[in-house]
Amino acid sequence: GIPESITPEQIRIVLSACPRNTPVGRRDYAILLLLARLGLRAIEIVSLTLSSITWKAGTITVKGKGNKPGILPLPREVGEAIVDYLHYGRPDSNCKSLFLSACAPIRGLGASQTVTTIARTAIKRAGIETAHYGTHQFRHALASDMLRHGATMTEIGGVLRHSHIKTTSLYAKVDFSALRDLSLPWPGGVI
Repeated sequence: GIPESITPEQIRIVLSACPRNTPVGRRDYAILLLLARLGLRAIEIVSLTLSSITWKAGTITVKGKGNKPGILPLPREVGEAIVDYLHYGRPDSNCKSLFLSACAPIRGLGASQTVTTIARTAIKRAGIETAHYGTHQFRHALASDMLRHGATMTEIGGVLRHSHIKTTSLYAKVDFSALRDLSLPWPGGVI
């Protein structure tokens, strides 16, 4: 099937509806940016630690499927949101996890379901009606947007850390304008 995702405009609405004046809002905004700008999986966000970010190099190291590490550039907007969370939102803790729970006991987010709940809450708060409220549609939206802007399947697969091009090829189905250019005229003309 064709991957479902929210639109770039809906992502903008979700991000702008996130309250960034509270510790939880700062955390959730940084998480939403990681979903939207880097296409991280929920489990990858949960596994981030304070040492996952190399500030001088401007990179973030994520543990993908099968614990396979990947190094991605850290967009300025995402880095600034993380810094804001670290300075004004993250509870004091010896825990090495980047993102922490807001309520005692203070610890890492634990399960990927926590990130899914954050995404679902943010989408609903923004008033977006969609068939799915999970985190994966942010990956689909990123891939679809990259495709619309001329990225190759190899480039998209690199950002999403796919092991096989076959996985990335699912996103070719969503670029209807490019597919339309490839289609052949109907024999006998239009009915």
